[in-house]
Amino acid sequence: MAMRLFLLYAVVELAVLVALVSTIGFGWTVLALAGAFVLGLALAGSQLRRHLRRLRSGLTAANAAGTVTDSALVALGTVLVVIPGLASSALGALLLLPPTRAAARPVVTALAARRAPLIVGISTVGGVAAGRAPRRTDYIDGEVLDVSDDVTYGADDVNATVDEYRPGAEQRRLTD
Repeated sequence: MAMRLFLLYAVVELAVLVALVSTIGFGWTVLALAGAFVLGLALAGSQLRRHLRRLRSGLTAANAAGTVTDSALVALGTVLVVIPGLASSALGALLLLPPTRAAARPVVTALAARRAPLIVGISTVGGVAAGRAPRRTDYIDGEVLDVSDDVTYGADDVNATVDEYRPGAEQRRLTD
């Protein structure tokens, strides 16, 4: 699977590079590639600083899911900007912009919910993070009994043997 993704990445980047070289020339393509890399790093740095300030200010249950998703998208966008290639840099820059990140947030949340239903389902769908307390629907009416298997013997039974207190011991004693 990883090899197929890498092969897809290489084919797409090579196709974009060949199309750009044939359209604007080799020199301008190298300049566009370097410019996209530098602008992407500047955008990634500003977004990372913004998210660190947001995380330091504190998280509440209401904004935790959105902040975590935004942080994951910023991290993915930063990685895509750093990876060489014009297509990956453009996709990374799009993920670093707040409006496109807001549009991508529901998609990422849905993908994460499908891949890890226990984690996302508990934290964002119907739990405390969604603003309402979890409901308990099962109620069993019952009574608790204290059952003890300990046998206590009276003071007059101190000299009795253990065999006398086993079930059927009286019958054996009478027949002996």
